[in-house]
Amino acid sequence: MTNKPPYTITEKAADCLAKIVETVMRLEFGTGFKRDIKLHRKNRVRTIHSSLAIEGNTLSLDEVTAVIEGKIVAGKQAEIKEVKNAYEAYDKIMTFDPYAVKDFLKAHKLITDGLVKESGEFRSGDVGVFDGERVIHIGARPQFVPQLIEELLGWAKKSELHPMLKSAILHYEIETIHPFADGNGRMGRLWQTLLLAAWKEIFAWIPMESVLYENREGYYQAIGGARKANDSGAFIEFTLSSLLAIIEIQAKQQNEQLSGQASDE
Repeated sequence: MTNKPPYTITEKAADCLAKIVETVMRLEFGTGFKRDIKLHRKNRVRTIHSSLAIEGNTLSLDEVTAVIEGKIVAGKQAEIKEVKNAYEAYDKIMTFDPYAVKDFLKAHKLITDGLVKESGEFRSGDVGVFDGERVIHIGARPQFVPQLIEELLGWAKKSELHPMLKSAILHYEIETIHPFADGNGRMGRLWQTLLLAAWKEIFAWIPMESVLYENREGYYQAIGGARKANDSGAFIEFTLSSLLAIIEIQAKQQNEQLSGQASDE
């Protein structure tokens, strides 16, 4: 990767960006979303369930909720540990600097603690993404990973690109570099959320991952299309469309809640 990752901003992506900015402003200042702690907790659980389910965790939303509430759940111990780790990582999301390599590694440590050998460390060996026995992607050689991540986060820190676009590019490039032996998908999604939350804190409570999970085929196709083109444009477009969808859902729910309150008065 060069200092500036290859990307194209399509007309659809630009249109989604404009609509997201407008809708976020209404959600942030025209509704009670920022103060709805109960909804924040519910959305956080949805985020964790969806991000883990994308990677194959079989616990249901109710079971993930129970684990987070400290209840006993009959499930695979590794999957339960994944939930606890993810909850801790997302709980500390606002303490991370999205442009600091040390925080990137710290977050990975939280996500994979007790689950992988190289937790909180860049991988020491080669890694590939497989579809059955077919190799669909080979990550960067391990000796180049630290420099690639440092360059990526350094570019993001200096870039004046809108945080919405920048967050999607980071997500895609993390998946492409594949810096860890395990946990790359979870880290890509967490880091996109972090960058968005650093711009507008309400993104810490918007479950973008739930839309990605519901349309995971499109999610993987967008990653594959971007890799084939060596340009993250397709992934930016898909991610922004997903963000717009979940933000519009949140705004609609808030408006319905406000209308209901007005009717009761």
